[in-house]
Amino acid sequence: QVQLVESGGDLVQPGGSLRISCEASGSTLDSYVISWFRQAPGKEREWISCISVGNGKTYHEDSVMGRFTISGDNAKNTVTLQMNSLQPEDTAVYYCAASQGFVVNFNDYATYNYWGQGTQVTVSS
Repeated sequence: QVQLVESGGDLVQPGGSLRISCEASGSTLDSYVISWFRQAPGKEREWISCISVGNGKTYHEDSVMGRFTISGDNAKNTVTLQMNSLQPEDTAVYYCAASQGFVVNFNDYATYNYWGQGTQVTVSS
């Protein structure tokens, strides 16, 4: 069983950058798919990015393509999300989630068994 802890959320100005991290314990991540979801107040949880840690394959939701980059560090057992050109609409609580093995519906929150507690990202001037 894997435990996930997010960190790095902060207040940032529009156009700025931020890197958030998801550190795992209890298991190595090389057999997992890790996704980042976000949830803004009054909105549903939204999938934004995922990585198959073992082979490094990544996917991004269209609205963050070219601005956000997901990456994995097996040595640190950590997945990071580098976010550039942040806009107020990116304001949300960001969650990482894990699913072991082969994943088909990687953008469906029901796919994931393990979740972190979330980290707040606020984009405002």
